[in-house]
Amino acid sequence: MKKIVTVVIHIGYWMMYCFLLFFCLVIVTRGKITAIDISSMIPIAIFCFVPALLGFYSFYGLLFKRYMHPHRIGWLFLTGVAAVLLSGFISLLLLLPYKGLAGNWRQFAALVLVTAGLATIHGIIGLVLKGFISWYNDIKIKEALNRKNYETSMALIKAQINPHFLFNTINNIDILISKDAQKASMYLNKLSGIMRFMLYETDGELIPLSREMTYIDQYIELQRIRSSNAGYVTYEVTGTPGNRMIAPMLFISYIENAFKHAEHKKAEKAIQIRLQIETNRMVFVCRNLYSVTAPMKQEHNGLGNDLLQKRLQLLYPGRHELSITREAGVYQVNLILQDA
Repeated sequence: MKKIVTVVIHIGYWMMYCFLLFFCLVIVTRGKITAIDISSMIPIAIFCFVPALLGFYSFYGLLFKRYMHPHRIGWLFLTGVAAVLLSGFISLLLLLPYKGLAGNWRQFAALVLVTAGLATIHGIIGLVLKGFISWYNDIKIKEALNRKNYETSMALIKAQINPHFLFNTINNIDILISKDAQKASMYLNKLSGIMRFMLYETDGELIPLSREMTYIDQYIELQRIRSSNAGYVTYEVTGTPGNRMIAPMLFISYIENAFKHAEHKKAEKAIQIRLQIETNRMVFVCRNLYSVTAPMKQEHNGLGNDLLQKRLQLLYPGRHELSITREAGVYQVNLILQDA
């Protein structure tokens, strides 16, 4: 929801509250509002507005964000009680000069409860209003995410895997058939697995991390047959995926890019890929050597850095760190994904 709309909702709410107070005042004075002493309006304003404002915005701005969660309902209740009592106490402190309550602790305590009750009413309304705005924002975010996923899916369908990789792999498998039919069949099954994964298993918002890792494994194995250097690429995984879920195809574009632009095919560890699975986060690192003399345009199979970064922002808002560096003949991507 746009900020201006939120501001208008707040203004509208307090205007309605003022109108309600005015209406009540008209009833109490039987329409003789002008007969009320102006100086007596100050304590009335303090009594009506201070606990209302404190209660509303403590629930709206603080308690909802920190404690509005199924596992924190108890804390929400306790902190809510503390907030309304504090609101009532502050209101009565401001009323002391007008009400002469000093020393009359019983009356003071009774008025604290009354003002706390007023703060409670407005606090609950603030909580409901904040919940509505958050729900509306979640819907808009999901719509944006679905739209971005659609755009990404269209880009993936157009790009799929690098056509050169696909043609070269098919050609290598064709050559391998006459030399080692069993190995050729194994690689053909891996290629089939990659195509099946991309066409049928990437529609959902989340997939098992283990399935994503299998796909990366198959892709790297198919790339290995293009080089006789066994140490050309290293792929290291630490930790176990367990039941963890992940958005599909977050890592593969960076891996494809590494193979596309990596130079020094006879060098050891020309491409290094590492996935570190920790308790509350995942760390993905992909680095490749490139020629410092030849111009290099880093691309991601038609997806582009901007689209990949926007997708990360939608899928992992505030829960990801992405850094890309290119220096001294090394291009490196570091991506950290935090669990919710």
